[in-house]
Amino acid sequence: MVENRTVAVVLFEGFEVLDVFGPVELLSVLPDHFTIVMLGPTGEPVASHQGTRIVPDTACTAAPAADIVLVPGGFGTRRLVTEEGFLTWLREYCADAEVVASVCTGSALLAAAGLLDGHRATTNKRAYRWATGFGSDVDWQPVARWVEDGSRWTSSGVAAGMDMTAALIASLTSPEQAREACDFVELDVDADPGWDPFAARNGLVPGTGAHRLGDGS
Repeated sequence: MVENRTVAVVLFEGFEVLDVFGPVELLSVLPDHFTIVMLGPTGEPVASHQGTRIVPDTACTAAPAADIVLVPGGFGTRRLVTEEGFLTWLREYCADAEVVASVCTGSALLAAAGLLDGHRATTNKRAYRWATGFGSDVDWQPVARWVEDGSRWTSSGVAAGMDMTAALIASLTSPEQAREACDFVELDVDADPGWDPFAARNGLVPGTGAHRLGDGS
């Protein structure tokens, strides 16, 4: 019998669109395996950093139990990372989840909530110095496309979330199901979690300098 897992995606004002819909695109190819629920601060539409407004399925406070919790990044993390009410809710909501995952600077929210303590993790390389300032006992990895450490999955910036999600699908279902999802959306994922040219480009590898414009989301 196929196990169907509920995936709760945590939306907030200023989330990054691809952080959410890259993973959702892959997961939704396999509806027998994954049911996606969008959570918002309230039941009202939530605006992304790009301006797209998404209507959540339910408010965070009324959210059903989830097997997988996915936290995106985006410039809205800068505000949420110090909101104790949100962090307390996130910590309690993730307590019984099989997998707690983040894309991009969503890892800063997990870290601030104490959900990455004792784990290896990574984050957006343009925002690395900011994001890694949270959490009291996080083993931050500057060179990683994504990091799997037990129940914690964290990816680098934005598009890296799709590579991580393909690996997560393979881990929870099978490599064949992951290939089917990627083939359906015509995505050639990088299956090496250590592949990370963006670390050097952002000065995170000794002897390299930063070549970038602005800060990551």
